[in-house]
Amino acid sequence: MVDLSGKAVVVTGGARGLGAAAAQAVVDGGGRVLITDVLEAEGAETAAKLGHAARFLRHDVTSEADWQAVLDHAVAEFGRLDGLVNNAGIATGQFLEHESVEHFRRCVEVNLVGTFIGLKAAIPLLRANGGGSVVNISSAAGLTGLALTAGYGASKWGVRGLSKIGAVELAEARIRVNSVHPGMTLTPMTAPVGIQAGEGRYPGTPMGRVGVPEEIAAAVAFLLSDAASYMTGAELAVDGGWTAGLTVRHLTGQ
Repeated sequence: MVDLSGKAVVVTGGARGLGAAAAQAVVDGGGRVLITDVLEAEGAETAAKLGHAARFLRHDVTSEADWQAVLDHAVAEFGRLDGLVNNAGIATGQFLEHESVEHFRRCVEVNLVGTFIGLKAAIPLLRANGGGSVVNISSAAGLTGLALTAGYGASKWGVRGLSKIGAVELAEARIRVNSVHPGMTLTPMTAPVGIQAGEGRYPGTPMGRVGVPEEIAAAVAFLLSDAASYMTGAELAVDGGWTAGLTVRHLTGQ
């Protein structure tokens, strides 16, 4: 368990899946969390399960006004802001030639522009607090080319680049900005693909299985904590070795 005692963190897209697991990790580490999402019922339920250290607020990450309301609420509830997890996102599953311009733009707007607005809006609060940590959730698809992810993959590469720009610009203010790159993980977003948890269920990755949200959340919690105080601009792959290279199974066909 990572020590997040006394820290106040905003987690976007926190109603379920990776975001809910990240919020749980913050609370387990002794911190307080403001969960935001457009899924109001699920978000409120998740916050209620986490107890007195958690709050929920409806939030469209593409709205600057919503972002300001979220940060104002965090300060009103917790008195400070120490961390931000830009997790909210949507996926796509079309070949590039079939991807609609509208859906491509929507992916970029939610996944990349939403992350940009949040990072920008949080800077004054983090600076006033003497620093802090921003964790941007990218993807393994933001480290390599992945078919069927035209809008999603392009936006996640953008999140990766934006994280590095934030890291170099904000280091002197002691604001750390890192990106986490999950591989295939069993969440409500990936459930329609039909993946299953368990050993041997995902032979396309060296570890032979998909991840679970708690494994991604552990990496997020580490980056939020003081244990990662010398890490900024890093891209942390939590993908079972998927982006490391081809497996023996791929090379031999066995």
